[in-house]
Amino acid sequence: MSEELSYVIITPYTIYKSRTGGVLARLLTRTSLDLVGAQMFAPSQALIEEYAQNIVTQADPQERHIQEMIRDYVLENLAPDPTTGQRERVMMLLFRGENAVRRVREAVGTFKENFLGGESIRDTYGDIVHNRDGSLRYFEPAVLASPNVEEARLKLKIWARYSESDGGLLEKATATCTDPKHERTLVIIKPDNFKFASGRPGNILDIFSRTGLSITGIKVHRMTVAQAEEFYGPVRQVLREKMGEGIGERAKDLLTSALNIRLTPEVEKQLGTLLGPTAGEQQFNNIIKFMTGRSPLEVSGEARTEPGTEKCIVVIYEGIDAVQKIRETLGPTDPAKAPTGTIRREFGSTIMVNAAHASDSPDNARREMGIVRIRENNFKSLIESFYQD
Repeated sequence: MSEELSYVIITPYTIYKSRTGGVLARLLTRTSLDLVGAQMFAPSQALIEEYAQNIVTQADPQERHIQEMIRDYVLENLAPDPTTGQRERVMMLLFRGENAVRRVREAVGTFKENFLGGESIRDTYGDIVHNRDGSLRYFEPAVLASPNVEEARLKLKIWARYSESDGGLLEKATATCTDPKHERTLVIIKPDNFKFASGRPGNILDIFSRTGLSITGIKVHRMTVAQAEEFYGPVRQVLREKMGEGIGERAKDLLTSALNIRLTPEVEKQLGTLLGPTAGEQQFNNIIKFMTGRSPLEVSGEARTEPGTEKCIVVIYEGIDAVQKIRETLGPTDPAKAPTGTIRREFGSTIMVNAAHASDSPDNARREMGIVRIRENNFKSLIESFYQD
């Protein structure tokens, strides 16, 4: 059975209510599909009108009046504000795998009159409320997805055409962007969260949502060895120096137990000085391999700039004191020392395998965004390469 490409659009209201993490967690656990792409959009009127024209179809299993409600909702709530021109924030996720369209649609759910329960995403996060006379009081679909393969193809091509003009790292998308304390910071949800299908990436986003910050950029990324070495370059010398503090004592213990050699404190210190840089370099190489799936000692030439085998998600948060808020929510590097309720306490296991990375200053955020090329996204190319015709 051939693979399919499917999508989920997370509506502005769902993003505003910080339900993005919950939605992602359900999609990952209930579909077991591969999350291959993600991009933020600030849709133009042209994009929304073209997308809305293709919502009401005979092939959609939902009743026609529900489809019409979704179409009207899209035109009203995803298009720019007609008074101010302010654009809404929309997140689009791409999933790939066998029967991807059907599996995503089953996880999303189909609206029915008087529906109850929490089985699907729309059961939990969506609403359709009528007045006693049968008129519609309130409608919120929470997410949007295609009902069949043909429409997935059509709509993905529409969004791909607008991806460069309407999508990417959003500018001036938050109310605080003119405040002097407004900051932009970077988060990486690390590869250890993608070893198997789980809700961990979504759960991490859910905890970050407590900061009240806004997501203005997102991408699925596979670090190259060259990127990882540049990204973690500042810690290289630190590791070479710090590893000497403990390596001398460990070397002394090993020599004593294996050869019954008694070492003086001065010799122990000399061993730390001698072996520390080597141990630090080994630890640095372990970090690079963890983030990319490739040992820097085993790749050279053009292979250093090829995407690695490990997947991560890069997320950009914005708001007042964004760097500090994200760092406090993440917790210290060592999960064992992280306070209860922080991400690294909940999901980290070691100093290296610690769930997520966050920039420690606005300057480093800018540096790191440049390294991972946050303004570049595989969203459009992925769709175009999948539908080669």
